[in-house]
Amino acid sequence: MLSVQNISLRYGKRALFEDVNLKFTPGNCYGLIGANGAGKSTFLKIISGDIEPTSGSVLMNPGERMSVLKQNQNAFDEFPVLETVIRGNQRLFDIMQEKDAIYAKEDFTEADGNKAAELEAEFAEMNGWEAESDAGSLLSGLGVGEDAHYTLMADMNPAQKVKVLLAQALFGNPDILLLDEPTNNLDIESTIWLEGFLMNFKNTLIVVSHDRHFLDNVCTHIADLDFGKITIYGGNYTFWYESSQLAARQKSDQNKKNDEKRKELEEFIRRFSANVAKSKQATSRQKMLEKLSVEDIQPSSRRYPFINFKPEREVGDQILRVEDLSYRLEDGSYLFKNLTFSVGHKDKIAFLCKDGLAVGALFDILTGQKQATSGEFKWGVTVTNTYLPNENTTFFADGDLNLVDWLRQYSVEKDESFIRGFLGRMLFSGEEALKKSTVLSGGEKQRCLFSRMMLSGANVLLFDEPTNHLDLESIQALNKGMEDFPGNVLFTCHDHQLTQTVANRVVELTPNGCLDKLLTFDEYISDERVKAQKTELYGELV
Repeated sequence: MLSVQNISLRYGKRALFEDVNLKFTPGNCYGLIGANGAGKSTFLKIISGDIEPTSGSVLMNPGERMSVLKQNQNAFDEFPVLETVIRGNQRLFDIMQEKDAIYAKEDFTEADGNKAAELEAEFAEMNGWEAESDAGSLLSGLGVGEDAHYTLMADMNPAQKVKVLLAQALFGNPDILLLDEPTNNLDIESTIWLEGFLMNFKNTLIVVSHDRHFLDNVCTHIADLDFGKITIYGGNYTFWYESSQLAARQKSDQNKKNDEKRKELEEFIRRFSANVAKSKQATSRQKMLEKLSVEDIQPSSRRYPFINFKPEREVGDQILRVEDLSYRLEDGSYLFKNLTFSVGHKDKIAFLCKDGLAVGALFDILTGQKQATSGEFKWGVTVTNTYLPNENTTFFADGDLNLVDWLRQYSVEKDESFIRGFLGRMLFSGEEALKKSTVLSGGEKQRCLFSRMMLSGANVLLFDEPTNHLDLESIQALNKGMEDFPGNVLFTCHDHQLTQTVANRVVELTPNGCLDKLLTFDEYISDERVKAQKTELYGELV
């Protein structure tokens, strides 16, 4: 059992948390959600002991072990990969070291023998004999092959280091597991493996994530951080979101009687429970939603931006044709080559690649930011496109501009009230619209760029990882905006739910050409024929 009692954290006059009292019980996974800057990561650091609260305490049962996903990728550079994972259970690792030191003694004494016997008993009780194989299994599940298990961490690339540190957190069946954004930089296969692992984790899990699909798959409860308080609700993220939206609509409906509202909520719980019970995500450890009472459902105070892309004109018959396109780096290696595809009416295409830089390079070429090494492409004469790149610093180079003047650069209509209307949709109202671009957070910059894209009136939208830096509310709004857009969308995104709900076609860049399928994202990743084709196509890029 993990509990927090009267936790408060203040920075001067500002209170981040105030008198938080919670209990987290084994067998449950708690998804900690809240707006950017609300203090989700800080709360995890208080639980782990990395930050001291202003007041209050964190209590664990004696003898329980807590494991935390480390954020410093270079902290274990001097150690081999497999050893780094085993260090996730520090006591077990210390026993291994102590045993080895005793057995290495030339003058082995009776006291050494007694100590070794004690250590061996504790070692066996902790399943120490399976430590290396267990660590190896975690690494392999996350896509770190056996050939890398004895490589120094310093020699691993950043994406692989993330996987090793995640394996370290999972190692040794901790009693309490804290994961802050565990799916960041994970590929599809590793994310699916992690979901399966956590769905079967039988101890206490608290996770912070902006991936709604991940939260839906692994969470039994949602811990909502709002107004300095944390409230725990039964169910996954979608249940929390839809029920809170329903409760908010009911609250504003003064004409509906209380008993009618209650019946509507009860019917919502019943329908949602039936859907979860049938889904592939349902597991024995998930609580039955029928046990919820109507009183558990409360409206949320969350504010959602309004993202609505409207094309000024429809596209004609010709949209985009790409022929034998290739892009080579300065070191001679190719990000992609011999790429051929065309875009048709109503296509919303999710682009995938094992190398995250490849799709960004393709989009840069298609929008004139880069020159292809070979091949050609042609946009239709009726096409106008607008692009959200992964790197957006050039858009905010002039830090002296306030947001009204910044957005005015991209608008034909210069009237301030018109510009403020677009900023208001992105939650920049009143004095917020006069903020300088130099003080914007990553998420605020993304929302500004969505305003720029909406003003463009383009009929083709291109996005390179548009959910980066966004909170769940902005991701939800963006998801709807991309779904509702009547034109073409070309995008790459790590958000599973957005990709599944927006894309009606998947194009995966491979070492030679591409896989191009008229499938949804879920269909694509589960299709056995696609898996066989990928096995044939993938190799080293030369």
